[in-house]
Amino acid sequence: MKQYDQIMDASCGQCMFAMGEQVGCDLAVRIDTKAFFVKGAAIDDFGDAHAEDGFCNSIRKAKVKGHIQESIFVVTSLELLSDCLLYTSDAADE
Repeated sequence: MKQYDQIMDASCGQCMFAMGEQVGCDLAVRIDTKAFFVKGAAIDDFGDAHAEDGFCNSIRKAKVKGHIQESIFVVTSLELLSDCLLYTSDAADE
């Protein structure tokens, strides 16, 4: 099983990565162009997901460790990179 230890995009799978496999708002990571829902960390573990800079409104860079199991990314560590806000939904409105 391949272990990952790299910088990835992290966000809400449904709101920002257009993943329709689950209902609601769930944390996901994107490796290259493929997004995976996360097991081992919850979307609100990193603050209010619906805040202006929350995962439902932005894509953040994160240092992530873990592996993929049955199309789910099993995270052992996920650390947001503080100054790496990749995209916010407000930017699209301008």
